[in-house]
Amino acid sequence: MRRMNTTPSSTTTPSTTTPPAGTTDPAEDSADAVTEEAAAKDSLAKDAAKDSPAKDPAPKDATGTPPDAADSGSAPDDLAGQADDADDAEDLEPDPFEEARHGVGAGAAAVVSAALGVVALTGAWTGRVAAERETLIGQIQTSGGGSAAQQISEIYGDAWHTTALVNGVFAVLALLVGVFVLVRPAFGTPSERPQPTWVRAVALAGVALGVLGVLISAGMYFDLFVSLPTAGAPAGG
Repeated sequence: MRRMNTTPSSTTTPSTTTPPAGTTDPAEDSADAVTEEAAAKDSLAKDAAKDSPAKDPAPKDATGTPPDAADSGSAPDDLAGQADDADDAEDLEPDPFEEARHGVGAGAAAVVSAALGVVALTGAWTGRVAAERETLIGQIQTSGGGSAAQQISEIYGDAWHTTALVNGVFAVLALLVGVFVLVRPAFGTPSERPQPTWVRAVALAGVALGVLGVLISAGMYFDLFVSLPTAGAPAGG
């Protein structure tokens, strides 16, 4: 009776088949295709990156805050500072209307002083009216009779002295107004702006005319320049 040998005599190993010459492995073909496709995608990505370069991310400062955020945070403060500077500049800039109003009263007073001085030297219609009134009074008083000296004094002398007195009053007013304009800045509330030069010049002219008018009027009133005429002694018969 024959026994069957159940133990295999030799082990079989998977055989590796070598493809015949002139043929390619399908696995290698698929790997090459994937590699070529990846290379094509990389080249397209590089071309796109060259055409539209990406923006660099904003650098952060030492505190970790981007500069844009810091600029946006400080922008309102800068605008507020600029607004304050503009307001200060407007405050420092002189107002033309304020400049025009400054010194108007003092300038008007200076002009009045100079005008009064001129009137004191040339005479006014009030002085002529007063002189004519004195002449009329003298004629009335001497109409009933009187000496020649009395007639000269009543008719001519009183009118002359009245004219000198009226001119002296105008001269004193010119002097007082001019002095007031010159000394006004030293009293009261101090002004931020100095007195204009032309105001002081006109006020000085008024003071000078007033002083001259006072001297001339005093000389006329006291007959220092020209004395009253005297009547000659009557001839004896």
